Amino acid sequence: MPHFTVVPVEDSATSNYDSLEGINWVDYRDTGQGGHPGHLDTVSSDGHGNHSEDSPFLSSADAVKKTDFYDRNLALFEEELDIRPKVSSLLSRLVNYTNITQGAREHEDAENTETSRRKAPKSPNMGTLMGVYLPCLQNIFGVILFLRLTWIVGTAGIVQSFLIVLMCCSCTMLTAISMSAIATNGVVPAGGAYFMISRSLGAEFGGAVGICFYLGTTFAAAMYILGAIEIFLKYLVPQAAIFHASDHHGGDSAILNNMRVYGTICLSLMAVVVFVGVKYVNKLASLFLACVIISIVSIYAGAIKSVFQPPDFSICMLGNRTLVRDQFDVCSKTVLEGNVTVPSQLWRNFCSSGNMSSPQCDDYFNQNNVTEIQGIPGLASGIIRDNMWGDYLEKGQILEKAGLPSVDVHGAVESIGLYVSADIATSFTLLVGIFFPSATGIMAGSNRSGDLKDAQKSIPIGTILAITTTTLHFRCCVHVLSCRFGDAVSKNLVVGTLSWPSPWVIVIGSFFSTVGAGLQSLTGAPRLLQAIAKDNIIPFLRVFGHGKANGEPTWALLLTGLIAELGILIASLDMVAPILSMFFLMCYLFVNLACAVQTLLRTPNWRPRFKYYHWALSFLGMSMCLALMFISSWYYAIVAICIAGMIYKYIEYQGAEKEWGDGIRGLSLSAARYSLLRLELGPPHTKNWRPQVLVLLKLDEDLHVKYPRLLTFVSQLKAGKGLTIVGSVIQGQFLDSYGETQASEQAVKNMMEIERVKGFCQVVVASKVREGIAHLIQSCGLGGMKHNTVVMGWPYGWRQSEDPRAWKTFINTVRCTTAAHLALMVPKNVSFYPSNHERFTDGTIDVWWIVHDGGMLMLLPFLLKQHKVWRKCKMRIFTVAQMDDNSIQMKKDLATFLYQLRIEAEVEVVEMHDSDISAYTYERTLMMEQRSQMLRQMRLSSAEREREVHNYTSTNIHRITPVRPNIHNNICGPQHSLIRMGSLYSDEEEEVVEPVADKIQMTWTKEKYEAERRNRNNAPENFRELMSLKPDQSNVRRMHTAVKLNEVIVNKSHDARLVLLNMPGPPRNTDGDENYMEFLEVLTEGLERVLLVRGGGREVITIYS
Repeated sequence: MPHFTVVPVEDSATSNYDSLEGINWVDYRDTGQGGHPGHLDTVSSDGHGNHSEDSPFLSSADAVKKTDFYDRNLALFEEELDIRPKVSSLLSRLVNYTNITQGAREHEDAENTETSRRKAPKSPNMGTLMGVYLPCLQNIFGVILFLRLTWIVGTAGIVQSFLIVLMCCSCTMLTAISMSAIATNGVVPAGGAYFMISRSLGAEFGGAVGICFYLGTTFAAAMYILGAIEIFLKYLVPQAAIFHASDHHGGDSAILNNMRVYGTICLSLMAVVVFVGVKYVNKLASLFLACVIISIVSIYAGAIKSVFQPPDFSICMLGNRTLVRDQFDVCSKTVLEGNVTVPSQLWRNFCSSGNMSSPQCDDYFNQNNVTEIQGIPGLASGIIRDNMWGDYLEKGQILEKAGLPSVDVHGAVESIGLYVSADIATSFTLLVGIFFPSATGIMAGSNRSGDLKDAQKSIPIGTILAITTTTLHFRCCVHVLSCRFGDAVSKNLVVGTLSWPSPWVIVIGSFFSTVGAGLQSLTGAPRLLQAIAKDNIIPFLRVFGHGKANGEPTWALLLTGLIAELGILIASLDMVAPILSMFFLMCYLFVNLACAVQTLLRTPNWRPRFKYYHWALSFLGMSMCLALMFISSWYYAIVAICIAGMIYKYIEYQGAEKEWGDGIRGLSLSAARYSLLRLELGPPHTKNWRPQVLVLLKLDEDLHVKYPRLLTFVSQLKAGKGLTIVGSVIQGQFLDSYGETQASEQAVKNMMEIERVKGFCQVVVASKVREGIAHLIQSCGLGGMKHNTVVMGWPYGWRQSEDPRAWKTFINTVRCTTAAHLALMVPKNVSFYPSNHERFTDGTIDVWWIVHDGGMLMLLPFLLKQHKVWRKCKMRIFTVAQMDDNSIQMKKDLATFLYQLRIEAEVEVVEMHDSDISAYTYERTLMMEQRSQMLRQMRLSSAEREREVHNYTSTNIHRITPVRPNIHNNICGPQHSLIRMGSLYSDEEEEVVEPVADKIQMTWTKEKYEAERRNRNNAPENFRELMSLKPDQSNVRRMHTAVKLNEVIVNKSHDARLVLLNMPGPPRNTDGDENYMEFLEVLTEGLERVLLVRGGGREVITIYS
């Protein structure tokens, strides 16, 4: 026989296969028949999937042979076994997995003794009948069936009652189909509808609908309690009423006050029972279910009996008005006492004088006769035809029966209380809202999924059968139940008058069933709230995730009791039922939406075992739920939607981020794919152009963002609109730098979150920084969603550093953006840019429009002014006029152009006269070229030394011994470091010579000594060459332009908050790159904040609408 052994050990490693909680590894290896028990091969585990194969007590050769054979079969994968488990181990985890949730069973076990706590949890063994079908029946057959269905049928009539039942039951049936598909698409461990919706539509929808479902369940408890109190006070013990009406006007308030008092007492007792232990509620559940079944059977038995022998329940009528039967004893105006005719109790109620010879009676009483009709005439009496159509009443309107003779006269006001009248105004929509709670309860099976033996089979079958059974029962009840008011049958429960063998069967059964339903609601609602709180998607609900030591949700129970008390204080079953309907309809709506979204997305994980579903049915169910919400009560529907919307937005902005593989994420991916394909149709129109920015960030040695104000500027420019990609380059090899890449991405994302930049992060690894930047410029974005603008920082300190890489990378990036037809923005002195918390209350944004760049210089200030930092700054536009330009006409044309662009700005034309090149310009150009020549000679000599060493090591590689470097003298050691550093800082990064990581023996020859002496003798000659250097005339002209423009800009914009300036392009000849950097420095000297802008070669702003 194979042995299954689990040995727990401690292991600090983390596995990628630890998503199945509570599952241990089991080894399926056969240890052989002859092995000793102590010599078992084991797989050790820490309970989180971190296993290691170990045999600490192996001593027999047979065991060693078995292990070798086993390892030899997996030797090809032995290096990955710590992160990729064996199939046998994975299957073991799945077999041992239990989906028993933190429900009633755990709470029962926790309340037992310490010995019982150590027992292994019982495997789920409930079938379809006991686990799903009967619990659904118990939840569906409730207070509405016993107390309100007869009134609904009598008021709406048979036709409209059929329509109400059809609408509500069709809605729940479609929802059950959608729920069956979701529930059979994997294990539903906890939370019921909340779990299904949150894992299908995301934390935002799940939290919003979960709260609505919780509120619905809580108000359901209040509704059941009010129903139980109504049965208790009206039909069981009417004498227990505390408040009594002084007249017929105060009857309603007295009833409501009695409901409030007894309802509060009943709620408190039920809450204590739930607090003491759920096991008592579960043990009573069978009794309550038996009461429901016995009551329904007695109704059908009474209906069948009424065909042959209708029950003797008469109704007293005065004319065609129905009288309240408990106000008198005999349905007659007079009674015969002995041989004397005397006034009856009914006479005394309508007449102020008991003398029949001179009566002072109500006019309607005098002119109409008193008759008595049968309250339940039986199915064979034609009552179905009479009750085919409805008769809606206003509040206080007297109930009249058509077909009875009556003299239409007004009676006395004091007599109104003697007639049966409507206590609320009725309408079709109101009846829909009141009846719908009787169709709820379909989630009872899915909520018990942890206790089901085969949940994926039992939930669909049991739920759909329960809905079919209850729908047929409701339709039958529409035929046989058509009485409007219990007041007409001596305060008896109308359903009870029909039951057999006794009305008390229905009265007592309905009382216990409503009490049981209330207890179930008070048990389920706190656990639902606890499940939401433990998911930690709503921060302020965290406290309700805690409870007693055994897991009982004490704080959640307290909140549930307080909310249920609000329903109790309403004190009217007819007012609480529509509130309950709203929250359940909201939940059912999103169940249908979840199924429809998953079906349409066709995600690979959507593989429900229940096959009889379709997205069209789900959409139909969703539409019916929405329609029923507004049909029942449009204002309650708006309130429920607002509550769900506020919770959704709260979770979106403040809640914890959860990744549950929900359908909304898949829907977003599908929508993104569709949009990207649409964007591929062509470039965006000029009217839709906005800067889609690629930000090139530089990280320091500690992987921190070196210039975070660059992100601040981008956030102010973008304001959350359009595309933002933040890119950075790490120099090295990808295989060696993966961890550093991940850390860099996280650092950049953290800084993006701090600066409130909404976008994406991209960190690439390249052997050279300039290559990495070129890769980012070429490959960032996807399809039509690509960047059109690059933002990069200024290479500060490039003059003082001997390292040319910074400014060479900068110029190379400028050339790359130009080649890619991308716009470029270079914020200079970015550390002086304002943060998001600063506000400029005055000042200007100056635009120096020197050459046309497609309108970038016009558009950028407008976008900046949308942000609160720059909003109060005024915009000024300067342009330069030459000697042959008409500056006055240029100003008018520019003002007209800005007016057509709908941009408000001051316009100024600056005239620049031709002037001779100054001595300052000449000297500045000369110093620039001398510096460039000197740095070039230094790099050339460094490159020569590198090539010499490289040639030497290449020709003498056979003399290298394979040991680590060992520096023997003071010449070789520093030269090694200089080789590496010099190569990195040279003009040609491609010619980096890697130092040989071995021992190299170098000696000085006579030829090398003579060459070094000649180089030292040439140093004075090189210096004299630098001093006699004459500047190039093209460089002088460029320097002259930079100096003159800088003078004008500083004169006009020295106090501006920001200066935007056309950025000149780099020279076509790469030999003048150092001079280009000097020109830019001269152009921007003396300005605090400068934004150099270079257009992408297309128009980005238009005058047309």
